[in-house]
Parts: sequence; C-alpha cells; structure tokens
Amino acid sequence: MHDTRAFKAFRAVVVTVLALFTLLPLYVMATSAMKPLRDVQGPFTWWPSTVTLEPFVDMWTTVPLARYFVNSAVVATSATLASLVVAIFAAFAVSRYRFPGRAAFTTTVLSTQMFPGVLFLLPLFIIFVNLDQSAGIQLVGTRAGLVITYLTFSLPFSIWMLAGYFDGIPRELDEAARVDGCSPMGALVRVVLPAARPGVIAVAIYGFMTAWGEVLFASVMTTDVNRTLAVGLREYSTQTNVYWNEIMAASLVVSVPVVVGFLLLQRYFVAGLTAGAVK
Repeated sequence: MHDTRAFKAFRAVVVTVLALFTLLPLYVMATSAMKPLRDVQGPFTWWPSTVTLEPFVDMWTTVPLARYFVNSAVVATSATLASLVVAIFAAFAVSRYRFPGRAAFTTTVLSTQMFPGVLFLLPLFIIFVNLDQSAGIQLVGTRAGLVITYLTFSLPFSIWMLAGYFDGIPRELDEAARVDGCSPMGALVRVVLPAARPGVIAVAIYGFMTAWGEVLFASVMTTDVNRTLAVGLREYSTQTNVYWNEIMAASLVVSVPVVVGFLLLQRYFVAGLTAGAVK
C-alpha cells in the first residue's frame, strides 16, 4: 500500500512538471499576444498591464498573412492527399503481394528515415532547376514543386505505417470480397480501407502536420507570391523592429487548424500509430 501511494505521488509530480513544461510557453505566448509592443519589449511580466487585441488585427496587415495562410492550406492539403493516395497503393502492394525486390523496396523506404532532410535539399533543388532548363517544367518557386518536395519525406513513413496496418487485416476479408465478385481494387476500396480507417487517418494527420509547419524546404523552394506560413512569420522581424506581440498572435492563429484537427481525430491517430508500430 505504501509503495502504491508513493508511486501515485511520484506520478502526480511528474505529470505536473510535464504539464507546466508544456503549458508555460503557451501561456507566455498568449499573454504576449495581448500586450502592446512596448510592454513585450520591456521587462517581462506574467500578466499584461494593458490587455489589447490589436496584435490579432494588425498581424494581417503587417505581413500578407492571409495569402500565406492560403498557400499553406493548399500545399499542405495537396501534399497530404497525394501522399495518402500513393501510400495506400504502395502499402497494399507490399502487404498483399510477393514480388521481386519487395524486401529491398521496404528496406529502402524505411532507411530514408535515417537521413536528415537537409541532405535532400540541394539534390532536389538541382533536379528542379535541370527540369526547368531541359523540359521547361518550373518547380522552383511553385506550389507544385513544394508539394513534390514534401512527398520525399512524408511518403516513406506513410508507406511503412500503412503496410504494417494492412498486415494486421486478415487476408480472408480480401478473399471473401474476391469471391463476391470484387476486383483487387474493389477489395481495397470496399473492404481493406474501411477496416484500416485509423491508420489512414493517422497518415493523413502526419502528412498535414509535417507540411504545415515545414520551414527548411519552404524557405528555399518558395517566392514572395507562394510563401507559406512557417516562412512568412519571419517577416514580422524587420531591420528596424521586431513585432513580438504580432508574432505571438500569428503563431497562435496558424496553430489552430492543426490543433483542432488533432483534437478531433486524436483517437484515430493514436490507434493508427500503435497498430502500425506493433504489427
């Protein structure tokens, strides 16, 4: 009994510390977003002496935040859908069929996760430039180029996780669908995908979150016209001033889509990650 109480007390302390470690920066961000700029630049205070919502209004005019918001939404949604479609077919083939090079393919897909993304930046940029010069296909500075870039690091994880999830779905379901007259594509769409919904949703959330907050590739592959939010937030820092309160306000606003989506679909996300890891 004594050990149980000690463990519960220790667990409560650990949870409290972790909660403070997570929520304290969010609190500072929220309070800074409601302060005038002079208060943010002055001595730190835990509560604003003057509460104002002007940073939430001014952040849209200081930089073209709405345009960046649209660019991020288009790129993240397109990258998520493209990654999801390709990953579903690739994972289904890996899970259900035995073909030459299958082991090499799965090993290669998984091994790409060992390399940092910065290693792919220069090769991709050179490939895009050569495509523009040789075939007239412009990818640098376009949304399409950024979507293709995001596929290079979202697809491997998506394929690996979905393949593990599909492995846990009995093959007898596929066979029963085939007996009822379904083609392999029909069995995938009508039987396998409904059973794999948590895994599919987990992959979609991962792809969207990765594309929404990516900075490195977006800073190189975009221009002023199609710049995304993660890069556009830097424009609140000018040569003469840094609008800290507007940065905090904009950071809170751009986090809303991801946070709301995650909260609504978190049970599918956890189930999908757990099943893919175990299986």
